[in-house]
Amino acid sequence: MSQLKVNAISDSAGANGNAITLATDGTCTAKITNNLSNRNLIINGAMQVAQRGTSSTDSGYATVDRNKFTWSGTDENCTQEQVDVASGTTPYTLGLKKAYKVTNGNQTSGAGATDYVKFEHNVEGQNVNSSAWNFISSSSYITYSFWVKSSVAQNFYGYVETADGTKQAYPFETGSLSADTWTKITKTIPGNSNSTIDNNTGRGLTFNLSMFYGTDKTGTNTLNQWKAYDSSSLFPDITSTWYTTNDSTFEITGLQLEAGDYPSSFEFRSYGDELARCKRYYHRRTGHMMMAPYKVMDSPDMGRKFSIFFNEMRTAPTVSGITHTTNGSTTVSVDNAYVDHIEFESGDVGDDTYVRIDTYQASSEL
Repeated sequence: MSQLKVNAISDSAGANGNAITLATDGTCTAKITNNLSNRNLIINGAMQVAQRGTSSTDSGYATVDRNKFTWSGTDENCTQEQVDVASGTTPYTLGLKKAYKVTNGNQTSGAGATDYVKFEHNVEGQNVNSSAWNFISSSSYITYSFWVKSSVAQNFYGYVETADGTKQAYPFETGSLSADTWTKITKTIPGNSNSTIDNNTGRGLTFNLSMFYGTDKTGTNTLNQWKAYDSSSLFPDITSTWYTTNDSTFEITGLQLEAGDYPSSFEFRSYGDELARCKRYYHRRTGHMMMAPYKVMDSPDMGRKFSIFFNEMRTAPTVSGITHTTNGSTTVSVDNAYVDHIEFESGDVGDDTYVRIDTYQASSEL
C-alpha cells in the first residue's frame, strides 16, 4: 500500500484556494490549484497599473487600466480612482494592495429609469478560446472571483455577456453586502450551447457589475442561468439605496477569471508584466523624445515623417493627446497609426528644424 505524507490538510477552501472533500464512503477528493500560472484571463485584476492617472470624473476608461466605470443620467458625475487597500484588512493580508473605487455624486433628482452606474471588464475572444473553457458545453465551467466593498449595505447585480453571434447573458448577484466590509464573491458559470465567442482580437466576454441600473434596463430575470441578451432586462430590479446616497462608495479588487469549477488563489504578476499586458490596449508616453525626421522627397511641401515604436497593440490604435516642441512653425499631425508604431508628419521644414514629441497616448481598448 502506498502512503502519502503531508504537512497539513484543510477540509475547506482557504486563502490558498485548496479544498479537501471527504465522502461518507471514505473516498477523498482534493482540489489543489494554487501552483498553476497564466490561468487568470483578467489583465490588471489587482488594480496595480493606472497609466492615465489615479483619479478622474470622466466616464469610461479613465484611471486603472483595462477596467472601467461608466455612468449615465447622473446629476453629478461619479469619481473613479485607484486607491490603497487598508492594511490589516483581507484582501490586504492576501497581497492585494490596490483597489478600483468609485464615489457616487449627489443624485438630487433621484433614481431615473434610464440612469446607471456600472463596472466593466472585457476579455479578447482569442484569449477565451485559448483557455480550457469549452464555452458551448454545460459541463465545462469558468469561475469569476473578486473582492468588493460598499459603503452602503445592499445586494448588487451583475451579468456576464458573450459578445458574438446571438449574444447571451448570465445574470448574478453579490448577495447582501455589509457596509464598509470587504467580501469575496465567487461565481462559477457553466458553458452554454447558444454562445458564440469568435477566436479573434475582438471583445469575446464581458464582466459587468452594477451599482445601479434604472428600470428601463431591469425586469423579471432568473439568476445564475444563461438567456439571450436583452438590454431592456439585464437582471432583477436593483434597489436605489446606493445610488441615492450622496458620496456612497464601491470598491473592487482581485478580479480573476479562470477555466474550471473552483476558484484558485489570486494569480499575482509583477508590475512590469502587468504593465506590458496593459500596453497592448493603451500606451501613454511622456518624456521629451527628440525626433530626427526624414524628408519626404515626393511630398509637395517637402515635409518630414518620423515614427515612434511601442509594444504591439491589439489593433491599430487611435492616437490623441499629442504635444510637441519645434524650433520653427512646424505643426505635427498623425499620418498613420499602426499596430506597433505611430507615424507623424511635419509640415514644411528646413534641414535645421527639429520636432520633439513630449506626450502622446495610443488607445486600442475593447
